[in-house]
Amino acid sequence: MAWLWHVPFIVLVLLGGSDGNPVAPHQSQLDVNHKKPLIQTFRPYNIAHRGSNGEIPEETAAAYSRAIEEGADFIETDILASKDGHLICFHDVTLDATTDIADRAEFAGRRRTYEVERENVTGWFVVDFTLSELKSLRVKQRYIFRDQQYNWKYKIITFDEFIMIALYADRVVGIYPEMKNPIFINEHVKWSGGKKFEDKFVETLMKYGYKGGYMSEDWLKQPLFIQCYAPTSLIYISNMTKSPKLLLIDDTTVRTQDTNQSYYDITSDDYLKFIRKYVTGIGPWKDTVVPPENNYLGPPTDLVARAHALNLQVHPYTFRNENSFLHFNFHQDPYAEYEYWLTKIGVDGLFTDFTGSLHKYQDWTAPHQMKAKNAEALLYQISYMLKDDGY
Repeated sequence: MAWLWHVPFIVLVLLGGSDGNPVAPHQSQLDVNHKKPLIQTFRPYNIAHRGSNGEIPEETAAAYSRAIEEGADFIETDILASKDGHLICFHDVTLDATTDIADRAEFAGRRRTYEVERENVTGWFVVDFTLSELKSLRVKQRYIFRDQQYNWKYKIITFDEFIMIALYADRVVGIYPEMKNPIFINEHVKWSGGKKFEDKFVETLMKYGYKGGYMSEDWLKQPLFIQCYAPTSLIYISNMTKSPKLLLIDDTTVRTQDTNQSYYDITSDDYLKFIRKYVTGIGPWKDTVVPPENNYLGPPTDLVARAHALNLQVHPYTFRNENSFLHFNFHQDPYAEYEYWLTKIGVDGLFTDFTGSLHKYQDWTAPHQMKAKNAEALLYQISYMLKDDGY
């Protein structure tokens, strides 16, 4: 596969091959989106969930590079912190499911039991390992029914490395990072000066020039959505950055990790009216939007309509091609699922493990649409290029 060769090139050449956090260039030296085509805004966003992880192990440089090649509008990642305070791209607070940690004899004594979101969890925890130790691990595909040929080929990457992959793409690619388990991280990782996980997260984004409200000039040059399940974390960073934020929504019976509200409470009209002061949209689990029964879809809830009435975007998760994830209504056809969610439900973006599939579907069904909301982006792109050429 031709795309594989440039993954180490990106990480090693642009980042100097270091296993530590790279030093960010000054923003004036990092104008890597110069004259690139702007991100499309005329159709719902194709959000590469943990990269193209239907093909390549999740949250790796290869998975993100593959997603960009396949047409992702945004690459999505989960951000956690190492014992020594570095921000990394990794989904679980434990290393057990997707790394070779269990085979590393030198780490055998590091297994711990911590309380995570009101439950005791035992395993090897990210917060008990330094960045250097985490970089020594290799990762594997999460699901056994997916391609296993890339197991153990790739390392955990840092938040900085993830950002650089997006910035050095051959077109403008947005990033969609999640502040993962902020309550747990702040309990176990301490930074100097009383800083919190949320502070370090926003500092990293600002270091690379991510700023500006949704559809602003700055946002169009470096698109960003910030996501989190913890509403208090999103409210906290709202005083630090204008970048658009999305509140993630789990099963309605689950309680939030920070406010002890259920997600049923979180989706009430009153709460949506409150949180809209801080967020641009919501990211609900798709079964919260359209609850299934016996693997058949039931009637849709009114969540999307109520969110849209408040001018909130809706980006549901997670869309996967395999039959085990497709409801029977779609007859083993992921394109039928895309059709249902984009046309009947009318969402504004999809988190998918198979970026290429969604991109092909959208190119077939909405290849060159132009809506009013994209006009401003187009005019800005034209004026930006003319200005730079001396006009």
